[in-house]
Amino acid sequence: MATAGLYRRVLPSPPAIDFASDEGKKLVIEAIQAGTMEGFYKLISYFQTQSEPAYCGLASLSMVLNALAIDPRRKWKGPWRWFDESMLDCCEPLEKVKAEGISFGKVVCLAQCAGAEVEALRTSQTTVDHFRQFVKRCSSSDNCHLVSSYHRAALKQTGTGHFSPIGGYHEGSDMVLILDVARFKYPPHWVPLTLLWEAMDTVDKTTGQRRGFMLISRPKRDPGLLYTLNCKHESWVGVAKYLMDDVPHLLKSENVKDVNGVLSILLASLPSDFEKFVQWVAEVRRGTGWWYSDKRRRKTRTCDQGMEELLKQVQDTGFFKHIVNFLSSTSCCRRVPVFGGNENLHEIAANAYCQGAEILSGKFGSSSCSCCRETCLKCENVDGQKTVLVPSATIVNGKNEGKVNMLAPQSLMELFCGAMDPKNCTSTQPVGSNILTALLLTLPRETWCCIKDEKLLEEVQSLVSMDNLPAMLQEEVLHMRRQLYLLKKCRENKLDENLSSPCTWGSS
Repeated sequence: MATAGLYRRVLPSPPAIDFASDEGKKLVIEAIQAGTMEGFYKLISYFQTQSEPAYCGLASLSMVLNALAIDPRRKWKGPWRWFDESMLDCCEPLEKVKAEGISFGKVVCLAQCAGAEVEALRTSQTTVDHFRQFVKRCSSSDNCHLVSSYHRAALKQTGTGHFSPIGGYHEGSDMVLILDVARFKYPPHWVPLTLLWEAMDTVDKTTGQRRGFMLISRPKRDPGLLYTLNCKHESWVGVAKYLMDDVPHLLKSENVKDVNGVLSILLASLPSDFEKFVQWVAEVRRGTGWWYSDKRRRKTRTCDQGMEELLKQVQDTGFFKHIVNFLSSTSCCRRVPVFGGNENLHEIAANAYCQGAEILSGKFGSSSCSCCRETCLKCENVDGQKTVLVPSATIVNGKNEGKVNMLAPQSLMELFCGAMDPKNCTSTQPVGSNILTALLLTLPRETWCCIKDEKLLEEVQSLVSMDNLPAMLQEEVLHMRRQLYLLKKCRENKLDENLSSPCTWGSS
């Protein structure tokens, strides 16, 4: 009885040359000697087979991200952080990818959302000679990898659109090595570069756009030192719409006269699930075990210092001072969205401090309430034996500001210190006012152009101007702005219309 299904395909040769054939081995040796197989070693170390017939784009991308040693900053399985196809779903639901595949533009978006720097080009935007230069550049280095989107028919292979990384280049024969992620179908193989170009220079019928290639590399700076936008939560569509569409409309429809009026409008209309949209990066890292490694302890301390400096820069902005004054005079930080969820220890401490400060001042329940600007949690040894959790906070009430400490219950100490290195158990986290400041700075400059009052418009534009921000905070704001740009394109389903880098958007 015949076995159902298919077992591999015969690689059409010519035009392809099997990687493991005598001729293929000869090409590999010569390319290594010429220095155009440098990217191969990292790629082959993380070479994977796509787990679904339509997952070629996801498999190619996870393979490249792992080869570049980009930390996904969230767990894959057990304690391990690792890029896998199942984690690449922020731009397209996995079930849809499984059924229909994924477009070139959405793979580009996934790479950018994962923290990589991406330069993407369709064949209509470049030439075969430029493509050859890009291939040489990536093949001569291990810090940049090229993923090709092509149609298999041009290579006389079965199937339609496909993605795979390029593992090397042989200059003498002008051939490229395709590390085909559909390893159940075809092995890695060499093909003429000009033929691959023809395979890329085809139209994807689902988008009406030509295929192409993308150069993926590590970012020069870890994305999001202090803040990041959370596109993993289902609320992001509504929140992105609010920030990009509703905020300008609200500012245009209301005749506001001062900054407090602007803040009142924005806070009164916040979506109910807004708190899930912004995550504090250090909290994410702590929750995923980023702090555990002894080898990274020095890097952890350096990162702590950078985050503290960045937090100080946020608090030194004029917008932050307006927000703190607004929250402490007309509202309370406990009545604005809780950033991080009810189980976040920093938020628990912030609420406790506000209530305690009001009770001690005899103003509990009054309209003049206290606002917690930041919290700090420390695990400290008492008499060299017992470890206790000591939260502290900066409390603001009107123009008055002060620091307070308190002891936390043993249960909270175990919950907190059990998740961190007891020798380095310190965490400072911003609360609502800091995050609101960062997010308002993230909005593009044109958001505020709808303010009718010219004097107020000039004041707000000065508050949000990138020119008035320190370099470190500028980078943080631009990182969040790039993320917001990608979310906007994804929401509008325009990822395949414009492949431009988000770093070119709204930098003023």
